[in-house]
Amino acid sequence: MTDKKIHGLYAITDPLLIPQEQMVLRVAGAIQGGARVIQYRNKTKDQDLKIWEATDLQTLCRTLNIPFIINDDIELAIQIGADGIHLGNDDCDIKQARQLAGDNMLIGVSCYNQFKNAIDAVNRGADYIAFGRFFPSSTKPDAVQADLSLLQQAKQELSVPVVAIGGITPENGASLIEAGADALAVIHGVFGQDDITAAAARYAALFE
Repeated sequence: MTDKKIHGLYAITDPLLIPQEQMVLRVAGAIQGGARVIQYRNKTKDQDLKIWEATDLQTLCRTLNIPFIINDDIELAIQIGADGIHLGNDDCDIKQARQLAGDNMLIGVSCYNQFKNAIDAVNRGADYIAFGRFFPSSTKPDAVQADLSLLQQAKQELSVPVVAIGGITPENGASLIEAGADALAVIHGVFGQDDITAAAARYAALFE
């Protein structure tokens, strides 16, 4: 497993918020503001575009020693040599992902609002788990509601980093960290803002 840690502001890209020609520049702005993990999330079917963007972002993140995670697409993660892959309910099985990716790639798993899913994910080899949504989310408005007690229980019973996601703002994020979140995953709160660097800095300050 890579020695890069999942901690702090975990910024997730969205092609609806970031023009193609601005992808690297805006992600660099988020890192400048304090993002400590970058996830590339692109649900379109344009594989050539995804390879191009992900390769450029991987180069940026590797230069700055920032963990770079690919959402869902294990083949893309392997092809570009990403630091990690993040899996949801409908994605590649954890054990299969590990067989394909090898021991050095981080594997993160969305567990939504189910603690038993988190236990199972860790037992199957997940390197970190994510719960959410915790607050109303513009990206996934119909996502299930997660409770702060999940973070508290995970902090007490699991040995892997815990990520919180869903409608997180600089105003409500502190409660998640206090409950046990090691990282806050944010999309619109960073990349939907006019000043991405300043927006990222407000989240990063919560971890100081």
